[in-house]
Amino acid sequence: MADYLTYEDLKKYIAESNRAYDAQLIDKAYNLANAAHDGQMRRSGEPYITHPVSVAALLIDLGMDTESIIAALLHDVVEDTHVPLEEIKQEFGADVAALVDGVTKLTKITFSSVEEQQAENLRKMLLAMSHDVRVMLIKLCDRLHNMRTGDAWPEQKRRDKALETMEVYAPIAHRLGISGIKEELEDRSLRYLDPIGYEEITSLLSHNGGAQKFVGNIAALIGERLEENNIHGAQMSSRVKSVYGIYRKMYMQNKSFEEIYDIYAVRIILDNVAECYNALGVIHDMYHPIPSRFKDYISTPKPNMYQSLHTTVLGHEGIPFEVQIRTWEMHQTAEYGVAAHWKYKAGISSSDRLEERLAWVRQLLESQRESEDAEDLLRNIKSELLPDEVFVFTPKGDVINLPAGATVIDFAYAIHSAVGNRMTGAKVNSRIVPIDHKVQTGEIIEVITGPVNKGPSRDWLKIVTTSEAKNKIRAWFKKERKEENIAEGRAALEKELRRNLVSIPEKQYEAFMEDMAKRQRLNSAEEMYAALGYGGLQMSKLMLKIKEEYAKLIRTQDPTETFEIPIKKQKSSDGVIIEGLDNCLVKFSKCCNPLPGDEIIGFITRGFGVSIHKCDCVNVRAAENSPRWVKARWADTVQENFKSTLEIVALDRQALFADVSTALATMRVPILSLMGRQTTDGRATLSITVSVANIDHLSNVITKLKKIKDVISISRS
Repeated sequence: MADYLTYEDLKKYIAESNRAYDAQLIDKAYNLANAAHDGQMRRSGEPYITHPVSVAALLIDLGMDTESIIAALLHDVVEDTHVPLEEIKQEFGADVAALVDGVTKLTKITFSSVEEQQAENLRKMLLAMSHDVRVMLIKLCDRLHNMRTGDAWPEQKRRDKALETMEVYAPIAHRLGISGIKEELEDRSLRYLDPIGYEEITSLLSHNGGAQKFVGNIAALIGERLEENNIHGAQMSSRVKSVYGIYRKMYMQNKSFEEIYDIYAVRIILDNVAECYNALGVIHDMYHPIPSRFKDYISTPKPNMYQSLHTTVLGHEGIPFEVQIRTWEMHQTAEYGVAAHWKYKAGISSSDRLEERLAWVRQLLESQRESEDAEDLLRNIKSELLPDEVFVFTPKGDVINLPAGATVIDFAYAIHSAVGNRMTGAKVNSRIVPIDHKVQTGEIIEVITGPVNKGPSRDWLKIVTTSEAKNKIRAWFKKERKEENIAEGRAALEKELRRNLVSIPEKQYEAFMEDMAKRQRLNSAEEMYAALGYGGLQMSKLMLKIKEEYAKLIRTQDPTETFEIPIKKQKSSDGVIIEGLDNCLVKFSKCCNPLPGDEIIGFITRGFGVSIHKCDCVNVRAAENSPRWVKARWADTVQENFKSTLEIVALDRQALFADVSTALATMRVPILSLMGRQTTDGRATLSITVSVANIDHLSNVITKLKKIKDVISISRS
């Protein structure tokens, strides 16, 4: 099909489809769309009406119904022209109006971040799909035609659209089982995202034309052997792996073109399942099967309901190739996915099967209700859409499918929330495994459970990968540990405020937090603390908002007013007291090796606590204007010893090392390292790191070392 079509072409498609379309109603829709888009042009220079006509043609190829074709013709008129949705409803009915409304580009909403906008768009897309999957099918065809004509976009827009298509639309097409659209979306996206890689693979395929002939001959030979074994009526064909499919294996799995065994495949379509397994036996009798390259998707279908037998065998010429064996029903499902519900109504599909295929959409939407964070939501939805999955078994033989990288905890929650909440451990193939064990296809997993009131661990949120498990864990803490959540959330927030030097006046503190809660769409500050406690709200996101509002608050305050939060009696951390922080992680900087007795200052690092420096350290002077410096002082009692490095300059002579070592041993000062080098002027420089209690102790050590013969100077480095 060309990149764009005229309405006359569309009518030919309708006639050739041999389906009972309402031609009069489709004519009426085209006339309305053509009049509404009159004068509008696409970037590529064609009249705008060619776009909805091309989208409608793609839907005819999928076998969609009259309402879908009409909605495709009208899908841009509400947003881009003067035609109101109510007029479409009056002229074509409520169902068509609902489809058009669902497909129409989302109204521009003001979001605080790109992530929020993407997450909300994706959520609305899934919601529309759960009400009527035809909305998504129209949108996929809309995106496919836009990608076919994407050369007219500016380069950056091409890349942005390609990335969005690769991350969202192609995975949705995969989950809906529409392999043709999924593969073309991926290939066209790859062409914009990595044009060099795309051209390299297409060039390799074009220069490998002999393999096509080889596979064709193989298909004919297999067909003859099937007939000899009383397997009649097999339809034989061959297929070439998509460019992106090859790209993933070459560039992401670091394989050469010759190491990819399924570039070319023979496809066998038969009448029933029994014939499929019989044909598999014939294939394995004809050719040597490659170990670990057999997959039975008939007994264990993919989440998108794909079914087929896959086996990779070695040809008589030593060339490996894949064989796919399926029934007609499975083939229709593999090619058209949910669209087979309309294309083959008299055959395979029923409303129950359609509901089963779309159950994942509703599950996904349900699992996202607890999430208040847009970026987390977007990441979870995208991970759920990814095509990689593993298949594992319960001890009773039930199949559970999970995304690649899922753990035994994800498995437990996939069975039931009660099983996950009571989980204490797991066995894989009868052997106990760690709680963070990542499951692999074929494993038999048994969940070990404890008392009913056990409950999950908060640390599990860092281990699980599925949004279903994360949200069930959060839901448990939200329901069962409300007071604990509030206390933990409040304490964590206060600590973060001090770490970021945010000092809100005490009399304004509660009102400030209540306002922040409302900005997070929560009813009260306590609800916000609880959300922080059970993980429904990310601290990093909240702190960004708090800093923005805090900056506004400072600008509106009386400059004479003091900004302080009442500071509790402070505890020392590793012998150091940090103003405003209790029991924080402290490390002593290696650039100046501060000792008790030195004047010190702290620097808040990213993820490593507070770094302690001497006030006269060169790094302090270099970054003295940074807001991350905090006041620090030594505690009254410091129990531990500290490292300090001394540079000793002396006349070079025999036994110098021995004299220095003996003097330190006499003082019972541990030597942590000792290095020396000769200089050209007859001197030696020793660099020695020792362990001392404080600055006074170090001064005594230096005084005694200076008494050693031939020592010229000692300095602290």
